[in-house]
Amino acid sequence: MSEKKFNRTLVTAALPYANGGVHIGHLAGVYVPSDIYVRYLRLKRRDVLFICGSDEHGVPVTIRARKEGCSVQEVVDRYHHLIKDSFEGFGISFDIYSRTTSATHRQVASDFFRTLYDKGEFLERESEQYYDEEAKTFLADRYITGECPHCHNPQAYGDQCEKCGKDLSPTELINPESKVSGSKPVLRKTKHWYLPLDKHQAWLQPWIESHPEWRPNVSGQCKSWFDMGLQPRAVSRDLDWGIPVPVEGAEGKVLYVWFDAPIGYISNTKELLPDSWEKWWKSDDTRLIHFIGKDNIVFHCIVFPAMLKAEGSFILPDNVPSNEFLNLEDDKISTSRNWAVWLHEYLQEFPGKQDVMRYVLTANAPETKDNNFTWADFQARNNNELVAVYGNFVNRALQLTQKYYDGIVPAAGTLTESDLAAIEEFKGVKAEVERLLEAFRFRDAQKEAMNLARIGNKYLADAEPWKVIKTDPERVKTILNLSLQLVANLAIAFEPFLPFSSARLREMIAMPAVEWDRLGALDLLAAGTQLGTPELLFEKIEDDAIAAQLQKLADIKKQNEAENHRANPVKEDIDFATFEKLDIRVGTIRHCERVPKMKKLLRFDIADGLENRTIVSGIAQHYEPEQLIGRQVCFIANLPPRTFKNGLVSEGMILSALNADGTLSVITPDRAVLPGSEVG
Repeated sequence: MSEKKFNRTLVTAALPYANGGVHIGHLAGVYVPSDIYVRYLRLKRRDVLFICGSDEHGVPVTIRARKEGCSVQEVVDRYHHLIKDSFEGFGISFDIYSRTTSATHRQVASDFFRTLYDKGEFLERESEQYYDEEAKTFLADRYITGECPHCHNPQAYGDQCEKCGKDLSPTELINPESKVSGSKPVLRKTKHWYLPLDKHQAWLQPWIESHPEWRPNVSGQCKSWFDMGLQPRAVSRDLDWGIPVPVEGAEGKVLYVWFDAPIGYISNTKELLPDSWEKWWKSDDTRLIHFIGKDNIVFHCIVFPAMLKAEGSFILPDNVPSNEFLNLEDDKISTSRNWAVWLHEYLQEFPGKQDVMRYVLTANAPETKDNNFTWADFQARNNNELVAVYGNFVNRALQLTQKYYDGIVPAAGTLTESDLAAIEEFKGVKAEVERLLEAFRFRDAQKEAMNLARIGNKYLADAEPWKVIKTDPERVKTILNLSLQLVANLAIAFEPFLPFSSARLREMIAMPAVEWDRLGALDLLAAGTQLGTPELLFEKIEDDAIAAQLQKLADIKKQNEAENHRANPVKEDIDFATFEKLDIRVGTIRHCERVPKMKKLLRFDIADGLENRTIVSGIAQHYEPEQLIGRQVCFIANLPPRTFKNGLVSEGMILSALNADGTLSVITPDRAVLPGSEVG
């Protein structure tokens, strides 16, 4: 953290595109860490605002509207509310969640552009961009697909290849194609306004270098851009959806989404606080923090600061905590491929388990490198950590108090050496959790909070109150009092991480409020306090729930493979005379059985319109014999007989089609024909 004294903290979370729901990659990368941080600042009684909203302009939303056959406004309205509800369901505690189609944002973004325009901060340039002659429109980068020049993925976009992750420009694509009409686009001249980032590099580079506390992935990515030399970046686009460029001669042009979207942080603050928003954006005693994913680093550390500096009256970010990416079951999360765990679906399929996902994503947070989410790890962390460690300690402490003292907190007596040892272990937790949260190390901070439960479990196991009660009931009062104080501390320590569970726990222990400054105290629950009814704080997740999620992903993968399937290349040409030598006929299966000791083979008795024949085929892994009896199949009749090791003779070959997923289907006529009918 900067040495400078700040009186308030403005926290922004990256604006999600309103072209679909939000998934666990978004949650892990941006929204859970930012929510943990904001909840912590509020507990510390610091003046803080938490700002976010839907990014409703740009190409992704127009692509979604075209795909769904509806208006763009219908798309953004639907997904804005879906995203907002999902965030609320996971307890993401924004002070405002607005949208870039609001009247306030349109005005603020237009005024911002006009201010820079009037100050002469833009370059006006004519350049060649791809144009769809059939659709009669210029194509934004995401409306162009083609072959990636690096990895040769045939479905790369004009701005990025999702397969290899390389940033691209549309003119780099091999065999570009318009996603609007499917035609080949042509280059045509068009005029746009550019922010001359090269002019700003002289101050941007030393400014970022003056923040050694920023994460290495952030400073490293910025350095790579500086090393290449910053170039002017367009701030307008030829589109019919977006905020119109507010100058004469700009008909048919809108603000580029990466100029428009970050201004949403400002407009949303103004919408929330119309009379006092400027103190949050224009006062030197405000600390501005951007929480983002790594794909947004350049825009928040180079482009947006350059915009703010060019305007002249805004503060710059003090830190930009950026996470790496989260993969799903060893594959990159992808909205376009539906390879994701969607938050709105999770809330329906795992009701009441928002904190489980928050815990798992924080424990496995991609803070320094890309990480992988698996359903097996999700189940294990819930069952082995939340249930067996945290929940187990809480349940034992509350149940024993209920059993021995009717749920009333007993008074502590003289502390023994083992009591003092447990207290000593516990003493530094508050300072350590705070140190880690201030440094944006949320994974380690949560782990430190969980250590409280481990200390508690060990203390109870060593003290054995269930045995001591028989010989020294007074001693048990001290054991349970100290255990309950640890439980109360858990309710405070986990408040930023697991807000729903902490609220339930506070209700169970009759603890009305969270006082962060009291974390570490051993008098949080007064003797004589009547506790609530003990309930399980967490429940085991069974194998069938995990199996259902894995099957869901398997079905999605299968569907994606089918949609993106490309057939094998056609074999080299043969002449017609060679083809005519093949005698392909239709036969009826009279009988079918497995071949003993040959698990791949089925033996067929085929009615062929002559003397019938036996054919042996290696399709036993795809069909049960009884499925095939009575069906008609196509077979090659003029292959020489083939004798197997067991003496079985096959008099032909049944024709079948091999699917992309490895399954096999025998080829049959679409209606019955006489056995022996020739295929021509």
